[in-house]
Amino acid sequence: MLLAGGLLFCSQAFALTLNEAKQQGRVGETLSGYLAPLKQDAESVALASKINEARKQQYQQVAQENNVSTDDVAKLAGQKLVARAGKGEYVRGINGQWLQK
Repeated sequence: MLLAGGLLFCSQAFALTLNEAKQQGRVGETLSGYLAPLKQDAESVALASKINEARKQQYQQVAQENNVSTDDVAKLAGQKLVARAGKGEYVRGINGQWLQK
């Protein structure tokens, strides 16, 4: 429950920019719980970095509150974020390849 709230907060902070980047195929979700830039332009890389830093902080907080590792929280979030990706958005599969939903 806390994880979902943290992710919602994280997404809302950059909602328009993040949604546009996803819809334009500039960034995609990964099973690690972090965004990865598909395009290596400065704006896409900077956005992914900014979102990932905010996610990392949320994951650390949730991990401490639940006495689990940050990596476990990130992986669980990654599975949910990949599953929730919208039509046309990119996700990185378990084989490391990008797939468009």
